[in-house]
Amino acid sequence: MSVRTIANAPRAPTRMSARARDRLLNVASPLALLLVWELCARLHLIDTRFFPAPSSVMATLIDMLRSGELVTHTAISLQRLAYGTVLGALPALILGIAMGLNRPIRALFDPLIAATYPVPKSAILPLALLIFGLGEASKIFMVAVGVFFPMVINTTTGVLEINKIYLDVGRNYKASRWNTFWTIALPGALPVIMTGLKLGIGIGLVLIAVAEMVGAKSGLGYLIWTAWSTFAVEEMYVGLFAIAIIGFMITLGLNELERVIIPWKAE
Repeated sequence: MSVRTIANAPRAPTRMSARARDRLLNVASPLALLLVWELCARLHLIDTRFFPAPSSVMATLIDMLRSGELVTHTAISLQRLAYGTVLGALPALILGIAMGLNRPIRALFDPLIAATYPVPKSAILPLALLIFGLGEASKIFMVAVGVFFPMVINTTTGVLEINKIYLDVGRNYKASRWNTFWTIALPGALPVIMTGLKLGIGIGLVLIAVAEMVGAKSGLGYLIWTAWSTFAVEEMYVGLFAIAIIGFMITLGLNELERVIIPWKAE
């Protein structure tokens, strides 16, 4: 057999890449959970009054999509989540980098963050309603608070973990504060910042649902609370599934964004 024949011979299939395997597992794990849940419901191993079969929940979900009810509530919650994320993440990003680069600023703000971070965020909802009322501002404020703390803590940690040699090089070349921020601190801390953003958005989803249960007439939290009050269990699970799917899709999207903007991050 000639060398050319060997070169043109069909190659054996390569192993699945780590990224493709991870994506497959990301989809397989929730589907497996739903399958086990469905089997337990059909075999009457669980009380379907409280844990209806996923197929029953999906049928209700489709009906609510057709009526437009689910789309309306989801769009309103996503809008509140987006506004709150921006209002919470941007100040946290700036303050976190400033705390990481400047020791006096860190000494000034670190005790305040350490004292306020452990306070349960849902416990400040009555205060938010007292200050901002029942309008949109109180819901957006709750999301912003939930996003702010993980972002500022992770951003500060990320900047502090940057190898000091990079900061020394910047000083030797007389880099301005803006150049130090844009070319050293932000790229160096970006992997940890993205982790903080994922955590913050997850907390924001929890808080927006809580805020909508108490002081709203729309949104997924309101949908869940109304369904509970009327014992419409399938509709309640539709709201829970919607929040879970939103969190899942946001995490997948941020993971893909991470691969694009942080190509140097190790898999």
